[in-house]
Amino acid sequence: MTPVAPHAQPADHAVEDALIRSIRIPPRPSLLVDLQHELAQSDPSPRRIARIIGNDVGMSGALLKLANSPFFGAARKAKSVEQAINFLGISQCAALLTGLLARQAIEGKESDLDAFWEISARRAQAVVFCSRKLRIAPPDIAHTFGLFCDIGVPLLINRFGDYAQTYDEACDDHINPFTELEDQRYQTNHAAIGCLLARNWGLSPDVSWAILHHHDYRVLEDPATDDAIRSLVSLALLAEQGIQRFHGRRMSYEWEKGREFACRHLGLSEDETYDLLEELNEALHTER
Repeated sequence: MTPVAPHAQPADHAVEDALIRSIRIPPRPSLLVDLQHELAQSDPSPRRIARIIGNDVGMSGALLKLANSPFFGAARKAKSVEQAINFLGISQCAALLTGLLARQAIEGKESDLDAFWEISARRAQAVVFCSRKLRIAPPDIAHTFGLFCDIGVPLLINRFGDYAQTYDEACDDHINPFTELEDQRYQTNHAAIGCLLARNWGLSPDVSWAILHHHDYRVLEDPATDDAIRSLVSLALLAEQGIQRFHGRRMSYEWEKGREFACRHLGLSEDETYDLLEELNEALHTER
């Protein structure tokens, strides 16, 4: 995979590196290290994973709540962490736990973070829904990408006092790439910071590269970029439009910027795209 060249010129690298070092990237949680070590075994054991999770009562309860939520459509209710792992599957369980750990690790105003995580969870649901419908991207990869897609946003809010205003202005820009204003003001952007966290936390390379490029729709036409990464970026655009519809807004600037590229990559006609978004909207309202 050949990544698209960054916006900064070579002379700016020292400034950019210094800025990135000044942004607090939460270290990888020890529970995630233990979990990833078990997952790396040739035959990961649900019982050993349950033992790792069981050391954190809050995490155990949160996993059970997620496993039994309507979103995962379990016909049976899990009564223990090990049952939840068996019902969900090890990969999906790991994706959910990684998201829960991120929620614990990211600092900020509680009210702001509650809204951020609500949107992130909705996006993760939407990306998984579309990935299953189109039979692309494993659900655990889709879920992790959807949840971590904008993880750089709260980190930049913590670093720059005016970042919330910058974010709002970027949302209202219907022409330029979303990250362009961030780059101009801070010599970095939320996609780059999110990619750095994903790499530091040992997440899938597909996830980290897709986070980096999720506002750079040039990659959707770039044959040098892995198909898996282009698919995730395309799914994020579908999810964005679906969430806008869910909130009663018919227009999404990001969708307008990238929909032609995304639909072409996914092989979706205009009618097929409309039908998929209608199904997604219905599913999101069902899970509300």
